[in-house]
Amino acid sequence: MNTAVAVPTGPRFALARLIVGQICLNACMTGMRMAAPLMALRAGHSTTAVGFLLALFALTQVFLALPAGRYVDQHGLKRPVGLSVLAASLGAGLAVAFPVFGVLCLSALLTGGAAGIASISLQRHVGRAAQDATELKKVFSWLAIGPAVSNFIGPMVAGLLIDHSGFRTAFFFLALFPLVSWFWVRRTVELPPVASEQEAAPKQVMDLLREPLMRRLMLVNWFLSSCWDVHTLVVPVLGYERGFSASVIGAILGAFALSATMVRVLIPIFAAHMREWAVIASAMVITALLFAIYPFMKTPLAMGICSVLLGLALGSVQPMVMSTLHQITPPARHGEALGLRLMALNASSVAMPLLFGSVGAVFGVSVVFWFVGLAVGAGSRVAWQLRLKLSS
Repeated sequence: MNTAVAVPTGPRFALARLIVGQICLNACMTGMRMAAPLMALRAGHSTTAVGFLLALFALTQVFLALPAGRYVDQHGLKRPVGLSVLAASLGAGLAVAFPVFGVLCLSALLTGGAAGIASISLQRHVGRAAQDATELKKVFSWLAIGPAVSNFIGPMVAGLLIDHSGFRTAFFFLALFPLVSWFWVRRTVELPPVASEQEAAPKQVMDLLREPLMRRLMLVNWFLSSCWDVHTLVVPVLGYERGFSASVIGAILGAFALSATMVRVLIPIFAAHMREWAVIASAMVITALLFAIYPFMKTPLAMGICSVLLGLALGSVQPMVMSTLHQITPPARHGEALGLRLMALNASSVAMPLLFGSVGAVFGVSVVFWFVGLAVGAGSRVAWQLRLKLSS
């Protein structure tokens, strides 16, 4: 990594501090995402209201991602992260003072938006600090571990505190997580600003999408993100239809998450020998094949094996997508490109489960697997085309 981000203990420790900061801030959001709906249910609100509450965690990121990306391009790392820390702490803190449904909705908007803005800031900073394509793959593999860890820490801490001390105590401690995040991030040295060749010209997002490689990358990322949503949605339905217990279904999904995390730990070891387009295209072909056979897996063990293999394939994608994005985007617009990606993924996460659920209800969940697998397999050709520039 560039020595500009180094602290006295070295660049690796600087990256580790950013990852810990990301984990703490994201844990506030994931803890709220578990605790707020649970409180709403216990207060007697309908499942429709709870679904609306959950959607608000992603909704802010859909609308704020692009302007947040542009703001990050202008102001670097610490100011956007500082604002995210304030928003997340305020969101959780309001739930401590006013634990009612309307305030919980506001808390969801604040903590969800804060997590999204912070992730754009950290991804842009880490990407700019890397010196070459190999280092891009390494740092984004390490950074991608953060959300997986926070997805465990936030709900676990919230659940334990709710059971032993109540919701207000859980919200109070979740409000402290972002402050811990700032402790780790605040000493990071800002990178020099990037001078835009067209600094005076107004920037439009369509300028990014006119680049063929960017369009291909966004399409590929959407395909693979949809696969993640399909697996999360359909596996519990398949398990229920086959009479599996909740713990067995949880173990299958847990195996997927664990393998997705482990592959990101391994990528830095082999990063110098990996090509982004090859990993992405291979992941799409493997995912298509696994989706084709998944509905035929009748036992927990067989589904678990498929889940592990799918986690390895899909878990390898994000570092490659992030590395590619930083190579094909002008340095002065990295934040905007990251915001565009985040906006698209969150919009997909809101819309796709509704679509998949409707299709599954009419035609069966196996058809959802096969349809998405077919689309992803056909889309692997788009990933192959990413090599035209990156391998030159």
